[in-house]
Amino acid sequence: MTPPTLLAVPNISEGRDERVIAEIGAAFTDATAPAAPGAVRLLDVHTDRDHHRTVFTLAGQPRALSEALLRGTRVAIERVDVMARAHASPEEAGQHPHVGVVDVAPIVYLDPQARGAACAEALVVGDRIGHELDVPVFLYGELSGEHTASARTRAQLRRGGVAVLAARMAGQEPAIAPDFGPPHVHRGAGATLVAARPPLVAFNLQLAPPAGPQDARRVAAMIREGGEHGLPGLRAIGVALGDGLAQVSMNVERPLELPLAAVLEAVRAHAQIASAELVGLAPAAAFDGFPPDVPIPGFDPARHLIENALRC
Repeated sequence: MTPPTLLAVPNISEGRDERVIAEIGAAFTDATAPAAPGAVRLLDVHTDRDHHRTVFTLAGQPRALSEALLRGTRVAIERVDVMARAHASPEEAGQHPHVGVVDVAPIVYLDPQARGAACAEALVVGDRIGHELDVPVFLYGELSGEHTASARTRAQLRRGGVAVLAARMAGQEPAIAPDFGPPHVHRGAGATLVAARPPLVAFNLQLAPPAGPQDARRVAAMIREGGEHGLPGLRAIGVALGDGLAQVSMNVERPLELPLAAVLEAVRAHAQIASAELVGLAPAAAFDGFPPDVPIPGFDPARHLIENALRC
């Protein structure tokens, strides 16, 4: 049987140094190697200066994908020191919560039948980052517990940032130990979170003035799962952008059940929207019914819908 094509979506805590971002991208794809069946493809690079974050989307078969992630992670660790930002202001450190240079590295399966392959590849990635690169790795999502209800989430691991995670690893309650790697954060790279999951959609909505960061935080609290008007599987935070602008930054964890049009309308019930932003790729069905009056600058269906990108 032909091995399944999987995606990897490493999130790197660097969104401002174009040279470093390019070096990491080249390492993920090993640009010096000849193209061959099974080679890893770089489908998308999304960089955000305010979030101080770059999201790479890679496609490849098992083993080739884990090799690519190790190459890129090694270069990222050499080029970026996230621990130096641990006590910096949000403007300096980046608005997006993070605990490491390679903050999250999920392996994504596009077909339920490929779930086992994705889980196995994620465990390989976690083991190799932990033991070859000396970075502690925490599993989240389904890989972190026998049942989804008991699984750790990204938000639980990121809460308080890398400084709080380091304290918890040192024994501060609630104490925590990594699944792979050393029992302490890496001196420059922090920690890495690894999972296997189906596609989610990282989706941002910029609010129209005069709405500001406080409005974005209020809206995010209302619409995220568990909020007053919470939507299932929606993670949301309010983010301050430059020039006093604000954004509701979201992860839609089950986009086939909760289309982006429904998320947009939930936000629009509380604030006017200036524009939308897709981070990385999304399944085509996530955009079913999306209103044409909301601009998505830079969005290209040929490149940013998973089904189309894989056919290119």
